[in-house]
Amino acid sequence: MSDSKLMRGTMVLTAATFASKILGLIYIFPFTAIVGQTGIALYSYGYLPYTVLLSLATLGVPIAVSKFVSRYNSLGDYRTGHRLFKSGLLFMSITGLLAFLVLFFTAPYIVPWIIENPTEQGNTFDEIVFTIRMVSVALLVVPIMSIIRGYFQGFQSMGPTAVSQVIEQIVRIVFILAITFSIVNIMEGSTGLAVGFATFGAFVGALGGLTVLLTYWFKRKKYIHEQIEKSTMDHQLSLRSMYKELITYALPLSFVGLAIPLYQLIDLFTFNNTLIGTHLTQDESEVAFAVFSNTAHKIILIPMALATALSITLIPTITKSFTINDTNLLQKQISQTYQVILFLTIPAAVGMSVLAYPAFGALYGLADYEIGGYILQYYAPITLFFSLFAVTAAILQGINKQKIAVIALCVGLALKLATNSWFLSLFGPLGGVLATYVGYTASLVITVWAIGKYAEFSYKLIAKRAILIIVFTVVMAVGVMVVNVGMQQLLPVTSQLRAFPSLIVGVLVGSAIYLFLSYRSNLAGQVLGARFRFLNRKKQKERQEG
Repeated sequence: MSDSKLMRGTMVLTAATFASKILGLIYIFPFTAIVGQTGIALYSYGYLPYTVLLSLATLGVPIAVSKFVSRYNSLGDYRTGHRLFKSGLLFMSITGLLAFLVLFFTAPYIVPWIIENPTEQGNTFDEIVFTIRMVSVALLVVPIMSIIRGYFQGFQSMGPTAVSQVIEQIVRIVFILAITFSIVNIMEGSTGLAVGFATFGAFVGALGGLTVLLTYWFKRKKYIHEQIEKSTMDHQLSLRSMYKELITYALPLSFVGLAIPLYQLIDLFTFNNTLIGTHLTQDESEVAFAVFSNTAHKIILIPMALATALSITLIPTITKSFTINDTNLLQKQISQTYQVILFLTIPAAVGMSVLAYPAFGALYGLADYEIGGYILQYYAPITLFFSLFAVTAAILQGINKQKIAVIALCVGLALKLATNSWFLSLFGPLGGVLATYVGYTASLVITVWAIGKYAEFSYKLIAKRAILIIVFTVVMAVGVMVVNVGMQQLLPVTSQLRAFPSLIVGVLVGSAIYLFLSYRSNLAGQVLGARFRFLNRKKQKERQEG
């Protein structure tokens, strides 16, 4: 397969993953309007244990299987990859079934960990059990999908994964919004019932994705079997040695990908039980948890998705430079990756913090405007930490030091676990935010140090660029604050609709100030010039003079 075809396939998959993530962020706004923040808290109670169990059941399988199949296919051995695929389908079916049984039957025992004594003032015991059990059914299908996706990717065929991801997300979202609207607004049913069926959307979406993958499979089955028959080699590996190799690929990828869900799982089991009875009632605590773990969290993930999508594309080139021992190119690529992340996420994080109240009001309404704006204001800068950890872990993977990324994550999680309840009792809902900062800071100290040591990377240029970005961001923040105060005087936020002008004007003014400063100083050209040539002021000047 040609490099250009492989690059095109990778770009298609990146675009599909990004589109799928954005769809996953957008649907939460109408969904919250239907079920409210308490309903969102209930949704999180089901989804967080499901996400962690799903990751454990699949163990980074798609990427690991694609690496395994691709490796043996390139050696002319199509049989070994196909044997792994066939046994993997059985293995994933079994792990999916076991994960489903664990989550379904332990649901009543999980509830006291979330809320010790649920009352009628918030989500009840039965509603939480029902929600966890409804989402658990998806574990029967999703692991099977992961191995089919990985097998296709091993043939450098990214289309099946890309299309199935987007279809899965669309089917899930349409089902969630249709079923919750029908139960709450048409049948006048309870929010608990609506949210339970909403989590069942994970299973319905998975069926949509699986249908797409099976369609591709039956279309390409003949071609794949032809390739197997033409195999020039057969390594005749035992199943044990195949799975051993697969696990060495999969474990680090799986664990680092679990970073955010594992942090949220700690919050799930400490947040309500610490706050109820000390600072807040059950209803107040659940609303704060919903904002922290889901609604404000979703806003924070938007700039992170953009920044990591732009920078992660550099990771395969970093791997290649490291493999061929091109030190100069490796330094340049790592530097570029850091600069893209800092250039995009620092102003986004600060901007979100300054515009927290109008942003929350515009997207979710005024029902929980005060607590929503309050938490988002302090939580927004975490987008920088999330982005940096995702990228530094990927760089460490590129230079074959993924074990350090796993150690860094374990240190961060240990600190989060040690400080979470303590900070929650001291600072209320913001305690969870502060404990997340502590954990991620420790992880980043380790990953950043490791890149400096093992890639022999100098941070002098990054430090200079970071100072310039921070100066421009401070100027931008002052401008946005002034505009925001003016807009509040002119158009006070008294409804969801009236929050939009403050948000839109604030975003436009902030973007204009930051882009103007970074363009005039040629910072934008230096950081993004290779991708967006019009930003490179220096090159434009040279062309005009020439």
